[in-house]
Amino acid sequence: MIEDGKIFIGASRNPDDSINKPEYLDLKFGNRHGLVTGATGTGKTVTLQVLAEGFSRAGVPVFAADIKGDLSGIAARGEAKDFLTKRAEQIGFTDYEFDQFPVIFWDLFGQKGHRVRTTVAEMGPLLLARLMDASEPQEGVINIAFKIADEAGLPLLDLKDFTSLLNYMGDNATELSNQFGLISKASVGSIQRALLVLEQQGAEHFFGEPALKISDIMRTHTNGYGQISVLAADKLMMNPRLYATFLLWLLSELFEELPEVGDPEKPKLVFFFDEAHLLFNDAPKVLVERVEQVVRLIRSKGVGVYFVTQNPLDVPETVLAQLGNRAQHALRAYSPREQKAVKTAAETFRPNPAFDCATVITNLGTGEALVSTLEAKGAPSIVERTLIRPPSGRVGPLTDGERQQVMDKSPVLGLYDEDIDRESAFELLAARAKKAADAEAARRAQEEAAEQQGGTTSGWTLPGFGGDDDNRQGRGQSRGRSSGYQRETVVEAAMKSVARTVATQVGRALVRGILGSLKR
Repeated sequence: MIEDGKIFIGASRNPDDSINKPEYLDLKFGNRHGLVTGATGTGKTVTLQVLAEGFSRAGVPVFAADIKGDLSGIAARGEAKDFLTKRAEQIGFTDYEFDQFPVIFWDLFGQKGHRVRTTVAEMGPLLLARLMDASEPQEGVINIAFKIADEAGLPLLDLKDFTSLLNYMGDNATELSNQFGLISKASVGSIQRALLVLEQQGAEHFFGEPALKISDIMRTHTNGYGQISVLAADKLMMNPRLYATFLLWLLSELFEELPEVGDPEKPKLVFFFDEAHLLFNDAPKVLVERVEQVVRLIRSKGVGVYFVTQNPLDVPETVLAQLGNRAQHALRAYSPREQKAVKTAAETFRPNPAFDCATVITNLGTGEALVSTLEAKGAPSIVERTLIRPPSGRVGPLTDGERQQVMDKSPVLGLYDEDIDRESAFELLAARAKKAADAEAARRAQEEAAEQQGGTTSGWTLPGFGGDDDNRQGRGQSRGRSSGYQRETVVEAAMKSVARTVATQVGRALVRGILGSLKR
């Protein structure tokens, strides 16, 4: 039943439950994106595993988030179990064999996989604002911060770099507002508090170096299989906004770095976005628009994006329209919103005259789905009620020992496991502050020496009792020149130096892409 150039998904059934025909996903349409939906416990994770195995077997690298830990079993050879062999017999899958797949485990926290990081600069202002749930004025301040950093040559690598830059902006808000627009100290303070919350939630593990190279999630194993990158997301899901922002950043990096390839015979990479509703929950309109733009354009770079979520209503219509390959597992229709979701899901399929989609969706069994994929000329196939094939890898998680064995043989072993803290904005601003402090100390020493040479005294007198007039005569000229002057602090002196540097380096601004990430 396995055909070259296609991924075997399962077998469709007739209304009398007899087997109809095998259902495939054509690899040349694998970059046209997809959607896997269904209520909890209906088999979405197994469908994701089947698709990931199929792409890997075809030599296509895969990146997928592992929310519950179940997907890690794809790294181990499957084991004969009654429900697996029964499903294979049920659909006439005589070619069914167990297999294991090359897997690289990743983890933002470095506990269940190799560390994965990016820098604040590469994240960009739009996604960082999204991560902090920034208001419009706060987002404006964040954009100004990136503008200053880009033009002044201040690398923003980790959170302490960004915090140092915010401190500077708060101390010099008036002067910088004249150059870049209003910088409210209240907004700066709010952003600093949001950064503190991010640190407490573990975001400091995500920002730093060495930053993840896209090429390391696009590897092919020596046996010709595509490497499957599995992101351990069980702990990451404790901060859903960080999870969604990280995957969105990764998607934007793929978009910015990969060249145009048109419509290849098979994808260059397939990206599975589990719990996709987290990406769009409370997202500002501009972000949704840019996600839709990236999803629409990244197809030509050979990347397929597959959203996995419970409800098709979780995905905006503008994004939903871009998803050509679909597997709809069972939905429940107890509430008005659930009934609307069933209707929406049914209407997105090319109808099959043999059954009513809306009725079937509520009656699908576990491991059964309505499937429609793109066929000749990229048109969607007629929807079919399909029994999903059993996976070849293990169904269920690896043990901690098995996971460690996989990591010890990883092709990226040692590349990302140690932190690197090179000179960046924090160190540069500190050095400039020290330089300004030294200059201030030298200036004060010169003033004191000049006063001593001029015979001035350092005593004090009461007004009208003598001495005051003498001191005034001796220093009147100097005071006249400095009337209204307030000595600036060390930090102010250093930051004004940065501001002058900014003003003279307008041409050094870095180029950022659709989602604000750096174009390399």
